[in-house]
Amino acid sequence: MEDPQSVKKNVVWLGLTSLLNDASSEMIMALLPLFLVDLGASRSLVGLIEGVAEATASIFKVVSGWISDRLQARKGLVVVGYTLSTAIKPFIALANTWYQVLAVRFFDRIGKGVRNAPRDALVADSVEENERGRSFGLQRGMDTAGAVIGTLLASGFLYLFTTYTKMPVLDQYRTIFWISVIPGILAVLTVAVLVKDVAAKPAFVKTTAGISFKNLDSGFRAFLIASAVFELSNFSYAIFILRAADLGVMVALIPIIYLVYNLIYAGLSQPLGVMADIMGKKLVLFMGYLLSALMLLGFAFAAHPLHAWILFIIYGVAMAITQTTPRALLADLVPAQMRGTSYGIYYTLIGLIALPASAIAGLLWDRFTPALAFSYGAALAAAAAVLVMVIIPSRKLTKGA
Repeated sequence: MEDPQSVKKNVVWLGLTSLLNDASSEMIMALLPLFLVDLGASRSLVGLIEGVAEATASIFKVVSGWISDRLQARKGLVVVGYTLSTAIKPFIALANTWYQVLAVRFFDRIGKGVRNAPRDALVADSVEENERGRSFGLQRGMDTAGAVIGTLLASGFLYLFTTYTKMPVLDQYRTIFWISVIPGILAVLTVAVLVKDVAAKPAFVKTTAGISFKNLDSGFRAFLIASAVFELSNFSYAIFILRAADLGVMVALIPIIYLVYNLIYAGLSQPLGVMADIMGKKLVLFMGYLLSALMLLGFAFAAHPLHAWILFIIYGVAMAITQTTPRALLADLVPAQMRGTSYGIYYTLIGLIALPASAIAGLLWDRFTPALAFSYGAALAAAAAVLVMVIIPSRKLTKGA
C-alpha cells in the first residue's frame, strides 16, 4: 500500500526538480541572446531559434501526455525529459555557429515537451482535489524561484569573470554554460531517486482513446476555449520590458524590475493556490484573468516610470494566478485516465498561441500605439474572464478524478 505522506512529498520533490532545472536553464537563457549575437547571428535569427524551440516543445507535450495515460505511468517520461535537457546542455558550450545552437535548443525543447504534461499529471495524481491549487502553486513558485536563482548566478559569474579574469567574453559565456550542467544533473537525480509513480486508483482505467478533440469532456473543451482567448492577451515578458523602457525606466534598472516581477510571482504562487482551493478554482481564475485585464489597461495608459514598477508588481500577482490555477482546475475537469493527454493538449494549445500573441501586440505597437496594443490585450483578458464564469461548468468531476 502506498504511503499517503510519500505521495504528497512527490509535489515537493517535483518542485525541487523544477527549481534546479530552471536554475540550470536560466543560467544559459540569460546569456544565450548575447552569445548568439557574438557568434554572428542576427536578432531575427535569435527570434527564429526561440520560436522553433518553443514550437518543438508544444508538439511533444501532447504526445508524451497521451503515452503516460496509455502506460499508466508518469515518472519514466519525466525522468527521460529532464535527462535529455541536461545531457544536451554541454553542447551549447561547444557550439561555434548559430545553427549548432539551434540544434541544441531543438533537442532541449524535446526534453521539455516530453516531461511537462506527465509531470503535471503526476502532481495532480499525487494529491486530493482540494489540495491541487496549493500543490501547483508550490511547483510553479519553486520553478520561478529557480529562474531567479539562475539569472542571479549567471550575472554573478559574469561579474566575477569580467572583474577578476582576462577571459574573452565568449569563453566567459561558455564557462557559465558548463557550470549550468551541475544543477541540471541534481534535478535529474532528484526526480529519479526521490519522486514516486502514483499507484493507479480503482477509478483509474487504462485509456485506449486516441488524441482527439471529440474525446474531450465538454467542460474541458470550454476550459480550452477560455484559455485560448486569454493566451492571446498573454504577451511575452519582452513586450512588458520594452514598455517599461518606453515609460522611462533606466536601462540599468530593467533587470531589477524583471527580478521584482519574478520574486512576486514565485512568492505568491502557493498562497494564491491555497486561495483557489478554499474559494474555488473557477472563481480565482476569473479574478486572475480580470486582474490581468486591469494590468494590461494600466500599461496602455501609464505615463511615468513609477507606473511601470507598480504594474510589474501587479503583473507578478496576475501571473501567480493565471499560471497556477488553470493547471489545478484542469485536473478537476478530466478523468484520471485522460489527465496526461489533457495536460499535453492544453500546453500544445497555449504554446502555439504564444507565437502570434506577442507578434500581434508588436505589430499594433509599431503600426499604431502601445496604448492600442495593451488595450487589445486587456479586452481579450476581460473576455476570457467572462468566458470562465459563463461556459466552464461549476460541477466537480468525481468519476476517475
